[in-house]
Amino acid sequence: MTPRRDSETGGAGGGAPGDHPSRPRHRVIGRIVGVAALVAFIVAAPAVARLLDFGVRVGEGAVGESSVEGFYGSATPTPASTAALPGTIVRSESVVGAPDGSTALRVVYHSTDVDGADILVSGLIVAPSEPASAGTRTVVSWAHPTTGTAPHCAPSSGIAPFALIEGLTDLLADGNVVVATDYAGMGVPGPASFLIGATEAANVLDIARAAQHVEGIGASDRVVLWGHSQGGHAALFAAQRAATYAPELDVRGVAVAAPASDLAALLQDDIRDVSGVTIGAYAFNAYAEAYADRLPTDPLSTILSPAAVTAVPAMAKLCLLGENRQLHDIADPMIGSFLTADPATAPVWSDLLRENTPTERITVPLFVAQGSKDTLIRPTVTAAYVAAQEQTGATVSSHVYPDADHATVALTALADLRAWMRTL
Repeated sequence: MTPRRDSETGGAGGGAPGDHPSRPRHRVIGRIVGVAALVAFIVAAPAVARLLDFGVRVGEGAVGESSVEGFYGSATPTPASTAALPGTIVRSESVVGAPDGSTALRVVYHSTDVDGADILVSGLIVAPSEPASAGTRTVVSWAHPTTGTAPHCAPSSGIAPFALIEGLTDLLADGNVVVATDYAGMGVPGPASFLIGATEAANVLDIARAAQHVEGIGASDRVVLWGHSQGGHAALFAAQRAATYAPELDVRGVAVAAPASDLAALLQDDIRDVSGVTIGAYAFNAYAEAYADRLPTDPLSTILSPAAVTAVPAMAKLCLLGENRQLHDIADPMIGSFLTADPATAPVWSDLLRENTPTERITVPLFVAQGSKDTLIRPTVTAAYVAAQEQTGATVSSHVYPDADHATVALTALADLRAWMRTL
């Protein structure tokens, strides 16, 4: 499983992995604790064999964890002197711990940001081990839920890089190639991407392009988009933009679980708890960076309390997995006093939220999963999005799961998702 183009491996181009500072020990321990929570959740599943396989793969990932820093650190965020077409792979390495019967690459590839600038982004490409002829396998481009916004929060860099790809084993068993972007600024240093539709969309589509440059895996131009939470937001924007941004891709459908489909509602509904403060911190910090030329000087002070203005940059450096306690320590005291103005009505901020809310008609089949017990993405918000899409004439397969919450809805929806995919 190798890229067709010559590619660097390990720390090539920027020194060997040992030339880069090792990941702080507490961060690795935090990741292990976070993955342990995932294992505790998975133990409730009936497939004990899968749990054991998952545990083995986590162990393999833990062994390899210390060697990956150089892979990301040697990349340049905006390679003006080495510009290439989006989807071009510039570096790759094999990843241990892939599900049985599959192989995986960690890649760095060219993409674009909200301004259309050439950037580098990291991610994973996973395929069945059995070789396949070119163009014979559908590519499922997975968009991950929120893990953070800092480089070390990238899912591909952790001890269990496959754990957050919901449905990975089943999707591989169905004969698909699965790709998973980290989003810009995560893994490889680069521009902000959190809930920035144009950047997320490009990153999701370009890693599907990248898969076609890997020999022997059979990746075709047929693509299905699949995302959860923030990843649902990314997948919807990718579906909206595919025809103009990547017209050579044959996007067959888009599936989302509890998508962030209304940013104003998301912030208004959740800003009164620690999750909302954290999401707000990630979003406002990302927007202040990405839209600095449109926002006023010191933009955070126009909507946030003085304590929040100080806290937000610190929160943006922390990940949901492994650094959750630190996030709580910062966010808890600000619950109820985070905002001083409503960003949904504040000058410029309101425009940015509208621009980054997916409202265009989805022209390919759309699968939407929502848990009735979700308190982060409210069922009423997702229902309103489904109704709006149906009103435009979109083809929507909507599923509401009475016992699912935000964490479980994507896994709960897998059987229906796979059945829907077979109809595409």
